[in-house]
Amino acid sequence: MNSSKVYLRVNRVDAELCAQALEATVSDLHEAAWLNGSGGLMSSRMRPLQKGRRIAGPAVTAFCAPGDNLMMHRALYLAQPGDVLVVVVDGENAGAQWGDMATRYAMKKGLAGVVVQGSARDTDTVEALGCAVWATQVRSIHSEKCGHGMVNAPIVCDGVTVNPGDLIVADGDGVICVARQEAPKVVAGALARMRREEDMAKAIERGEAIWDLGGAAASYAAMKNIEEIDAAFDDH
Repeated sequence: MNSSKVYLRVNRVDAELCAQALEATVSDLHEAAWLNGSGGLMSSRMRPLQKGRRIAGPAVTAFCAPGDNLMMHRALYLAQPGDVLVVVVDGENAGAQWGDMATRYAMKKGLAGVVVQGSARDTDTVEALGCAVWATQVRSIHSEKCGHGMVNAPIVCDGVTVNPGDLIVADGDGVICVARQEAPKVVAGALARMRREEDMAKAIERGEAIWDLGGAAASYAAMKNIEEIDAAFDDH
């Protein structure tokens, strides 16, 4: 790539919706998105640097040249409070995309968090500062700041298409991207699912069986060709 495209504006998912999404888990959002006919769940390689964090906010995107993080810094400069910076480096093993100085600046600006397909480093300092970061690798490796790339353009992060302004939610289970146009329906579905599971939890406390509550019993009863044998498999 010998040229760059940098979009200075982002059409963001609504801030109130981001606040609602912060109440939902990645797992419940995934279930709601799946019912809505969409995906958006990044792979198990994308892990948080520290446990117990949850973020939700609009995506600001960067695509960086191998061994270079210039476009990450440009996207970080353009980001606004509450944004989630989503970074992909071409050549994932080459050049750390996130470290302690970027962390200090991101927290000063009020970013919600950072998602990196690539390497993060200075992780002890990043954790001590309290920055919410998800990354596919932890590796201390030098990056240049002279490469072409893209800012606030569509990217594919860990197999998921992320458009600027899409809803990004991350927690201990991983990261999900929900398309901006689909976000209201998906968030509403996730919150409704969580309310149903709260009712299920109360029923379990009353002594009811999850076998009946979760639909497994009905599904099992409807299946054919199941033989139940009133014996142990090794009885003679």
